[in-house]
Amino acid sequence: MSKLSAAFQNLVPRKAGTPAVILFSGGLDSTTVLALAKDLGYSPYALSVGYGQRHSSELAAAKHIAKQIGVMRHEVVNLDLTRFGGSALTDLSIAVPTTPGKDQEIPITYVPARNTILLSLALGWAESLGGLDVFYGANAVDYSGYPDCRPEYVASFEQMANLATKAGVEAINDENRFRVHAPIINLTKAQIIQLGSTMGVDYSQTVSCYQANDLGEACGECESCRLRQAGFKQANVTDPTRYRKKQ
Repeated sequence: MSKLSAAFQNLVPRKAGTPAVILFSGGLDSTTVLALAKDLGYSPYALSVGYGQRHSSELAAAKHIAKQIGVMRHEVVNLDLTRFGGSALTDLSIAVPTTPGKDQEIPITYVPARNTILLSLALGWAESLGGLDVFYGANAVDYSGYPDCRPEYVASFEQMANLATKAGVEAINDENRFRVHAPIINLTKAQIIQLGSTMGVDYSQTVSCYQANDLGEACGECESCRLRQAGFKQANVTDPTRYRKKQ
């Protein structure tokens, strides 16, 4: 365990090598969380979901990074949330914004109930593995307005996890209850990058852009790109992101 990740002692596994499921998109935040979970001593199981997002390059990145970091198993589950729409990420008729929205306004890139759906899948897999830990890369500091990235949401989902599962209902004490971890929720993007850099994360392989092309090249204009660019600048780390050429 690295000195930096030792700051996350409250997240250490109850037993070394215990399985943990990590929601893994292939982006900057989830890659940092995956590396951290492994560094802390968990046996990481990475779960990626193709939910009908605008591009598949982040899933291609996830497959590559999962092998690079080394996971016990990487599952890619396909769901078609385009059938519901309601987001610029799942409805091609809605343009991805390239200018900042109003403060406290939930952006059109919010996918209805996405994290609840994805965390439920992670919870089911964790229970089938005999594990009690789920990680995801929620962040509330560089906050885009997503309601399912808030600390109160994480606490609420954890409570639900222990009410809705056999493992939770049969738990004899807190040590046998499910834990939902969002370890970077109170970090700035710069702090996240610094954390990952300390653990040797190769951010050039990650894809965060809402509308990356098939090569994984970022637009450099969407909110995700702007937050990422600012994070590298504030962290005083060279931005390794591959941006597509302007037409």
